[in-house]
Amino acid sequence: MHKSLLIFYALILYALAELIWWGVLLIEVRPERKGMILGEGAVFILLFLTGAYYLHKTLKKERKLREQQKNFLLSVTHELKSPLASIKLYLQTILKRDLNKAQTHTFLNNSLKDIERLDDLVENMLIATRIENHSYTFPKENFNFSELVEKVAERLQIHTCSTQIIKTEVEPEIFVTGDKFALTLVVSNLIENAVKYSPPCEEIKAKVSKKDDVITFEVADKGIGIRDEEKIRIFEKFYRVGSEDTRKTKGTGLGLYIVKQVLDKHRAQIKVKNNRPAGSIFEVSFSTNGN
Repeated sequence: MHKSLLIFYALILYALAELIWWGVLLIEVRPERKGMILGEGAVFILLFLTGAYYLHKTLKKERKLREQQKNFLLSVTHELKSPLASIKLYLQTILKRDLNKAQTHTFLNNSLKDIERLDDLVENMLIATRIENHSYTFPKENFNFSELVEKVAERLQIHTCSTQIIKTEVEPEIFVTGDKFALTLVVSNLIENAVKYSPPCEEIKAKVSKKDDVITFEVADKGIGIRDEEKIRIFEKFYRVGSEDTRKTKGTGLGLYIVKQVLDKHRAQIKVKNNRPAGSIFEVSFSTNGN
């Protein structure tokens, strides 16, 4: 792609030089028509440069997309290998060591969490593709949103940490009408995103409340935070927050893209606010009148 851009720039410069040379020759042959030649030449060069500019933007966009897709494939590979390695280690330990019933149950339960993590990854890729192809229909049903958040938070609790890092403040029996599967991905992606960018064993809060006709779901972390200029881009497909060091954290760049697409289909709003003293708060608002 770099070589293609160099060739593109060289052709543009060559074409401009030729146009200017032809203009000079025409003026020498027909000096009485100098004004017309300069005017028409200027218009032609302007149109030529405008076309070249938009072609340049298209080439850069294509180059960026290729880089994003390459990073996406690398991220997916890492995301698959990590839980698979964890599951393999747990099962090997169960087979090779004489564990008691409680230890075996813990190891199997942790393996199940890693399997569910793999399932989330696959579901994210599938629904992102179907949303982009406009082939997902978002079937709606009335379900207990409070219960859903509690279950997702419990499942995403990191089992390598000795302290409870995901704290829930959930008002009971709050019901939402929507696509339960898609909204489960919204909840899991927001909580998992908070876990990714937070220090080890740092507290993350997941809150569900209802006031009048508005249901609010909040996820607050104490992680790296999000700069104001990035807040408008974080819901783009494949976009990753922060510097290259922070981008080394696990993730495919699909999570927040899916969150925004699903919430738009449910006519729900999402805001990104700064947490104090550090971190971010993602606030989702559902209107019961709009469901």
